[in-house]
Amino acid sequence: MSAFVYLDHAATTPLAPEVASAMAPYLAAEFGNPSARHPLGVRAAQALDRARAQLARALLVPAAQVVFTSGGTEAANLAVLGLARASRPRHVLVGATEHACVRACTAQLAREGFEVERIALAAEGGVDLDAFARQLRPETALVAHMAVNNEFGTIAPLARMSKLMRARAKEARLVVDAVQALGKLDCAASELGWDALIVSAHKLGGPKGAGACVFARELAVQAIAFGGGQEHGLRPGTENVPAIVGFGAAVERAEAARARNLTHVARLRARMLEHLRALPGLRVIAPGEAVLPHILAFSALGAPAEVVLHHLEQRGVYVSTGSACQTLSKSLSPGLSAIGLGEDEIRRVLRVSFGAETSTEDVDAAARALLDVAHELSGQVS
Repeated sequence: MSAFVYLDHAATTPLAPEVASAMAPYLAAEFGNPSARHPLGVRAAQALDRARAQLARALLVPAAQVVFTSGGTEAANLAVLGLARASRPRHVLVGATEHACVRACTAQLAREGFEVERIALAAEGGVDLDAFARQLRPETALVAHMAVNNEFGTIAPLARMSKLMRARAKEARLVVDAVQALGKLDCAASELGWDALIVSAHKLGGPKGAGACVFARELAVQAIAFGGGQEHGLRPGTENVPAIVGFGAAVERAEAARARNLTHVARLRARMLEHLRALPGLRVIAPGEAVLPHILAFSALGAPAEVVLHHLEQRGVYVSTGSACQTLSKSLSPGLSAIGLGEDEIRRVLRVSFGAETSTEDVDAAARALLDVAHELSGQVS
């Protein structure tokens, strides 16, 4: 165990050593611009091609359909705005618990005259497929829904949603935020039925500043930025070659170890839950039919999560109160509100998230710290 316990892998992951090694040449000697015609540029372009092929193999799509971006947020903007603006229909359906960037994109579409509607939730907090079927129309242009919720780990029934779309809204495109899913679930287009996939490197041992918008096939997409012809004209600007090389290496690494890592984090989650049962009033936040085990959200302690967070930090344990992007806004989580939590409970929700590097010793230490904090805070209240 290191000097601290890091259980915030859903926010970001440490750069894997083999990924850093793959990136190293392109941070120094191989510094060429991939658009240049001389050997340095040609080798940089070849490195981009290899990374594109690595991501395409993982998703079972042609390499030409991979568009590299600066991260998941830019990929979401390209997918949501680019596909909707290129469509004739003007109706958009968006998940009730989406990441802030997807919500912001659909809000922009509403300002442009699109009719934006929130996808209905079932009583337990998952997607209400019957209601979703009724919401679909021939004029639906776009459905945006994440594969795995970044705050509580719910796995969306995307294959069933896609099947309903093909029957009831034939022109609609399914845009899937798979930032929390890539490397942990089978995200192939043939498996989930998506038209565009949003992915990011730093959630699976890769570098920050690299993402991709991946299309299942050739589609009409309107560019949202303008410049040179890089990335098929959809993402102009000189590519971040070292980060993209790292992305490709990280995807290949994560896919090779996917089954083993899933078993590992499932054991860690079960172990943590066993420890947490000693907390009074424990409530695990896990709406829907299935949850990916690398995320565990819960409420238990009477104190606000921010207070608990700082007490844990003093003990060298790093967790979060939910989405890192949501934390910056200081507002209540729309996702937790959407699944029916009240303001008081939302403010008490903690999220722990595990990675391949997390050990049972890390889990045990974090659980001991949580129980110590619970005892300390209960003493302050009494």
